[in-house]
Amino acid sequence: MYKSIYVPVDNSDHSNRAVACSLALGKAFSAKLVGCHVYAAKLHDYRFRQMEYTLPEEYIDEVELERQRKIHDSLITMGLKLISDSYLDGMSRLCKESSLEFEPRMMDGKHHIEILKDLAGSQHDLVVIGALGIGRARDSVIGSVTERVARQSDRDVWVVKHVPEAGEPERDTILVGVDGSPQSFGALMTATDLARTFGKKVEVIGVYDPYLHYSVFNGIVNVLTEQAAKVFRFEEQNQLHEEIIDTGLAQIYQSHLEVGERMVSETGIEIKKTLLDGKPFQKIIDHARKTNPWLIVMGRIGVHSPKDETGLGSNAENVLRAAPCDVLLSTRLETPRLDVRAEESVRWTPEAEARMTHVPEQVKGIARTGVLRLALEKGHSVITNAVIDEAMDRFMPKSASAATKALAEAVALERAKAGPVSLCRACGVAATQSGAVKCTVCGATDFEVISQEMIEKIAAVEGGLQEETTYDGRKLRWSEDARRGLWTMKNAYMRRRVKARVEKRARMMKLDAITLEFARQVIEEETGAPLDIKTPSADTRAGLAEASAEADGAAHEKASKPRLIARDEKKNPLISTFDWTADATQRVFRVPAGFMRNKTQERIEELARERGVSAIDLALVEDGIEFGKKMMAEMISTYSASSASPAAGLSAATSAAPAQSNGAARNVMVPAGNGSGYLNEVSPLTVRRSSEYPEG
Repeated sequence: MYKSIYVPVDNSDHSNRAVACSLALGKAFSAKLVGCHVYAAKLHDYRFRQMEYTLPEEYIDEVELERQRKIHDSLITMGLKLISDSYLDGMSRLCKESSLEFEPRMMDGKHHIEILKDLAGSQHDLVVIGALGIGRARDSVIGSVTERVARQSDRDVWVVKHVPEAGEPERDTILVGVDGSPQSFGALMTATDLARTFGKKVEVIGVYDPYLHYSVFNGIVNVLTEQAAKVFRFEEQNQLHEEIIDTGLAQIYQSHLEVGERMVSETGIEIKKTLLDGKPFQKIIDHARKTNPWLIVMGRIGVHSPKDETGLGSNAENVLRAAPCDVLLSTRLETPRLDVRAEESVRWTPEAEARMTHVPEQVKGIARTGVLRLALEKGHSVITNAVIDEAMDRFMPKSASAATKALAEAVALERAKAGPVSLCRACGVAATQSGAVKCTVCGATDFEVISQEMIEKIAAVEGGLQEETTYDGRKLRWSEDARRGLWTMKNAYMRRRVKARVEKRARMMKLDAITLEFARQVIEEETGAPLDIKTPSADTRAGLAEASAEADGAAHEKASKPRLIARDEKKNPLISTFDWTADATQRVFRVPAGFMRNKTQERIEELARERGVSAIDLALVEDGIEFGKKMMAEMISTYSASSASPAAGLSAATSAAPAQSNGAARNVMVPAGNGSGYLNEVSPLTVRRSSEYPEG
């Protein structure tokens, strides 16, 4: 398998472990070992010349200085070579004891540059390198030399990350990430060869992400205009993903595992298959932390990278950084014979090809692979509409096959909301029928049935359910404890992302109620810490109140469209999504029209959302105006404190640009008084004292 193994050494703990690992590999595959050490004599010489001016006076003599330079050059060059020899002599002795061929290599220069230069064009087919060197610090994750070699190398790289403690038992599992790419199947076959040689078990893990589109949609719904939202058609987009794409992704990744199992079975090794949903690198790392594998094997790039990519894929790089065990980045390519036969021996009828044009571009490759795989399993050499129908029945929910011709437009399917839901205990995918016997994704027969009565009982214990409306108009109910658990996360972005993931999981499982235990897993995955909400803090209670207000406000705004409320004497309109009482309208009309009135209206409506009201009355308007006055007073006092002559500056600014009779503000330049020049075009209405406008 490996015939020449290249090992950079520096006498650090990880480097010594890399030497031991390479010896084991060398004995197993009768490989030649090449030890390498890079020293930096040129760097030391350069630094010495930089520091010459700090030498004592007696050394600042041309003859003496030249003598010191020669002494330094000789000592540094000789000393560093002696150190390199000692590092490599230790590895040489070990190779001799194991009857392995050994070649020492020493270079002067920048470490990663010299290593990559030495590898270029060589016959070495594996690099074994420690994750950290002698320059490691407390928070080091991976050394800069190792990171650069791993990123830029064009051959397999084994990064030693785990240095076992004395007496620690040997780990027994190789974990392989498979995503359907030739690189991932190559990694699987490499892992199989290692498992057979070292007596290890193999576990293959496939991870698909059904949460991304929901989080993206949830994030942009408030950005799009009403017209754009109609064009985007959120409800139908979500229906498309939930009815077809999500289940199809699970099926396809399960099929990758099954193809991998078939490839490995030919070598006589049994594997364990694991299908998970979420972010691939995060799920692989979490699974590795739970199972403590001996090694993680991954392709350098995955299914979404271009074939000519020379760096590392994002998932491979993240796993390399955070994995708790050794990582092998594989360059091997393997294409399953099933797919090769499909590409070379299967034809499509014109009708079948035309039908596939209706499939959305983002899933066309997945759908085509599923149809090809079924065709080969059934022995078809020509794909017709009948074959596509059969593939749709297998890889998609039964109700979806009738809508395949309209996939690019919309999927108008009704989801059954009543009755119990069956969840596969093996892969966690909800069955399309409550009384399912066999999972359509992984083939398991063990189901957990969740009924509406069970949800209601759990929710009652957790403080009852409160209904919320998701961005696309669907109703979900959260228990008080689940909401409280969500608001233990102080980071607003993280909280929104987790909330979207929890909602997505509930929709995938056809649940309309979210309990604490249901939300706990996602929250703990995001925070990396156990969730404890026994005693809600004041901040948490405030957050819950804020969340309630936001939900109520969002629901109200969704139900109400901006409309004309009234016009003032000069025909300036008041447009709002809220209802306004007559006296509230008249009061806000007393505020000068234009910028001032618009900002006042914004404050009032923001206050209405916070209080969860749908109608604005006179008291609410007065509260909003009073709040605005306080803001202006604080701003004026800030300017006064920072300006050398505040009265003169403010007077000059306001007198130079009086307010127009129609309420329109003219732009002026106001001295900032803090050395930074001027504030950018501040309206005079924003710098006059609130007492100048007793009516608003």
